[in-house]
Formats: sequence, C-alpha cells, structure tokens
Amino acid sequence: MSNLKKIWVVIPTYNEADNIRALLNQLLELSLPLEILVVDDDSPDGTADIVESMNNPRARVLRRTGDRGYGNAVLDGFRQALKEKADLIVGMDADFSHDPQAIPELIQATHEADVAIGSRYCPDGGTINWPVHRIALSRFANRYVRLILGIPASDSTSGFRCYRREIVEKLDLERIRSEGYSFLVELLYRSWLAGARITEVPILFRDRLLGKSKINSKEIYRSIFMVLWLKASLHRKG
Repeated sequence: MSNLKKIWVVIPTYNEADNIRALLNQLLELSLPLEILVVDDDSPDGTADIVESMNNPRARVLRRTGDRGYGNAVLDGFRQALKEKADLIVGMDADFSHDPQAIPELIQATHEADVAIGSRYCPDGGTINWPVHRIALSRFANRYVRLILGIPASDSTSGFRCYRREIVEKLDLERIRSEGYSFLVELLYRSWLAGARITEVPILFRDRLLGKSKINSKEIYRSIFMVLWLKASLHRKG
C-alpha cells in the first residue's frame, strides 16, 4: 500500500454525538494514511462540534445545510475526496456497525478490484444483534437485486465499501438521486455498468448500540421498487 497517496474515509452523520469521538479515535489509530471526512447534516446534538473540538488535521467535518439525506451526504463527501486527489475512498457508518478494523482488508482487496464491499452475506460474513425479520428482509432484498440487475455481489445494500478513484470518476454523480438502501444499490449498479470489478470482504455487521437507526424496513422496500426503475432505465454495455 506504499504506492497509495491518499486514502479518504467518508462518514455521513446525523446525531452521532454518542459515537463519533470514539470512532474517529479508532480510525486514527489504524496504521494507515487515512484522511477522515465527517459529512454532517447539521446535527442538533453537536456531532460536527465534537469533530472540530478534536483539533486533528486528519479528521475534518463538512457541515451541510442544504439538500440533506444519506445519499446526498455521501456524494458530497465523494466530491470533496476527488477534489483532494484521493486514491481510495472508503464509505462507512458512524455507529460502529462497520468495524474500523476491517478497513485494511477492504483496502487490500482494491489491489485486484475497483469496488470492495464489506459484505454480511458472502462466506464468513454475518450479522450480530439484528432481529430475525430484519435479516430475512435484507437477505431477500439483496437476492432480488442480484436476480434483477445481475450485480455480482451478495450484499448490494452494504454501506461499508472502498472505491478506487478511477471508478468514481467514471460515474455521473449528479444523476444519482436515490436515498438510503436505494442509493447504495444505485451507486453500485452504476459502478458495475461503468466496468467496475467488484469483490466482497466478509464482515460481521453489528446493530448500533447507541443512537437511533436512520434506515428502517421502509428503505428496503423502497429499494426493491427502485431496482425495477434501474433495470428499465439503464443497461450493461458490452
């Protein structure tokens, strides 16, 4: 990994004051040249203030007050990372459902792929503290996505991913309008259509312990319907 100039970690947040300081400390302790960008949607609990109070040049915050939402936050983070000449862009949640210790393996996987997914559903992956009905619904949604869109991945709704700069530059980020799980599926599908080599790294996904989940079962149902729109609107070339 010595040939990599910059690795950016983009973390969208809304009311993550309970988690953000501990998460950033764990990320900063990794033996990696990480630049961390917290993209905060004007959290009333002071999440952005906590990041700034840490006064660490490798952990910055982007305060958003316009079009809010998970998808828009991630895209704004990607745009900033591209502007800062990032070689790799890691996307992850702030609630410790994504283990920072898995980042080195995700980065390693991009040596042979353009997108590395932290996957719950590939061999050796799994979930912890998720109710059975959530697991069943999520598994169904992912199998449905693979059946309809043909994306070679078992976990298309995972938000824990590492992208090579080259594939993100091929995407027309301005055309992506989905949110939640729908956003994650659309971003991965557009990457695949752009020729991305996709691989999966097994992770153990832990349900958040502190704070309130921003994505619920309605988001999964929404992604199911969005898949049909993607299939009708876009197609794989070559």
